Amino acid sequence: MRALLQVVLKEFLQLRQDRKMIPAMIVGPLVQLLALGYAANQDVNLIPLLLVDQDRSPASRRLVDRFVGSGYFELVGSVDTAQAAEAWLTANRAQLALVIDAGYGADMAGAGEPRVQVLADGTDSNSAVVGMGYASRIVSAVGQELLVTRITRRLAGAAASRPGQIELVPRVWYNPDLKSRWFYVPAVLAMVLMLVTMMLPSMAIVREKEIGTLEQIIVTPLRSWQLVLGKLLPFVVIGLLDTILITFLARFVFGVPLEGSLLLLLLLTLLFLLNTLGLGLLVSTMVKSQQQAMMFSAFVLMVPMIYLSGLVFPIENMPWLFRAGSYVIPVRYYAVIIRSIFLKGSGMAVLWPEATTLAAMGSVILTLASLRFRKRLD
Repeated sequence: MRALLQVVLKEFLQLRQDRKMIPAMIVGPLVQLLALGYAANQDVNLIPLLLVDQDRSPASRRLVDRFVGSGYFELVGSVDTAQAAEAWLTANRAQLALVIDAGYGADMAGAGEPRVQVLADGTDSNSAVVGMGYASRIVSAVGQELLVTRITRRLAGAAASRPGQIELVPRVWYNPDLKSRWFYVPAVLAMVLMLVTMMLPSMAIVREKEIGTLEQIIVTPLRSWQLVLGKLLPFVVIGLLDTILITFLARFVFGVPLEGSLLLLLLLTLLFLLNTLGLGLLVSTMVKSQQQAMMFSAFVLMVPMIYLSGLVFPIENMPWLFRAGSYVIPVRYYAVIIRSIFLKGSGMAVLWPEATTLAAMGSVILTLASLRFRKRLD
């Protein structure tokens, strides 16, 4: 036991000397707990709602007020036709579209059956199901009120010939069967790329520091940019190969459709790799051991990025502070890209905001990491 206690004491002393490992071991799990506790929420609130009001009557406005006043929906725009709603859903500007048929007000006042349609973006199957459930609940409540009104009028001898109800016609786009696998499988691509092009490069560079081979590289006539590029390019090739492999498996093994261009997916993946490789290189300049590199990459970067990027949990459900923080997470934009290309067939005309953001963020991160990485030992 005395020898065991000596070993335990030695490990504590070694951890105390490693001042960067202690924050990663203590602060890292706390950050994960906070991120998971706030972000891991399958409830859906403030769903972006597009209005297609073809009736424009007081009755239709009251129905819209019921949707907005429920707290589940946020009205983001209005168009005249259901066909025009497709552009909003494709561009991720709205998640549901409420289509109120012409004659809705007259049917509500008379003896007809009012018709309301909900168009849902099925790329996020969970949000689509929950959103349609909310819509169905609101329409059912309005229908119950209409039923009571018509029964009352009928008993009073008014002209209503039958009680009637409001008919809700749901329709899901891009994922008509609401398969959750279509939502989660593309997320695996982003996770694999983060592992291969962020964690592994940082560990590979630190490993050379540990075994002393970095000293041999330093005495060569290579310039700093050549050294950085030479170390990162192999991981770029591996990342693109992983992208092709995962796309093949997603398409032919799991049945996830690839509606868009594989070439565009690879091109935008390169922009994402600028960010992950830059972060990996940056980590390698901040740590001195492979263990530190792995802990820092996993607990400080990867896990919070997965939680807060929308890969697994809808960003709309998170508190405003986490939603604001998600804008500086590259995976947020790549998640939109991969799901839009896979399920919607979106092109550069739709995805250029995400592509531009990834290019700008990647350039800044990679430049900062390269400036910190010097062809010399720390």
